[in-house]
Amino acid sequence: MNGLSKGIRKVEIALRWDPSPSGEPSTDLDLVAAPYPADDPHGDPAYVVHFDSRSPDGTITLNRDSQDGKGFGYDEVMTLELDRLDPRYARVVVGVVIQQQQGPRTFSGVRSPGLRIREGYDVLAEDDFGGVPGATAATVAEFVREGSGPWEFRAGVQSFDGDPVDFTRVMGAARRA
Repeated sequence: MNGLSKGIRKVEIALRWDPSPSGEPSTDLDLVAAPYPADDPHGDPAYVVHFDSRSPDGTITLNRDSQDGKGFGYDEVMTLELDRLDPRYARVVVGVVIQQQQGPRTFSGVRSPGLRIREGYDVLAEDDFGGVPGATAATVAEFVREGSGPWEFRAGVQSFDGDPVDFTRVMGAARRA
């Protein structure tokens, strides 16, 4: 990154999937995001943003929430305004969770899932969860900064298999290389 770069400033995370076939239980995927303090960037999150919530300062917002994938294009959209995030945070982790109320489901059981991460019109990453077919959740992005420096994006989908509540507790653990 050169001296003129302001880093990543405002990011949109978008998630899509096709509805379940007629007669089958609906599929509900959820975006979740959590900021971590600079003094413990791999510990407990300061808070978690998911359906029915937003960050206390409005810098992380779930703009669109779908419970069944019935929509055109991207069904669930979250905005991260990293340039406005309090300086005490040095890391933000974003994940996708498959709700399990309708019975056990993994990414291999989700019809045509897709993920897009972009800043403005620049696509930073896209994925179809094909690398994590047996997972019930996955981290999909990590944004980090050193001190008051610019935010950097670290791509990569990493699997998790377990309860969605457990996922929000461990999603910020150190990422595997």
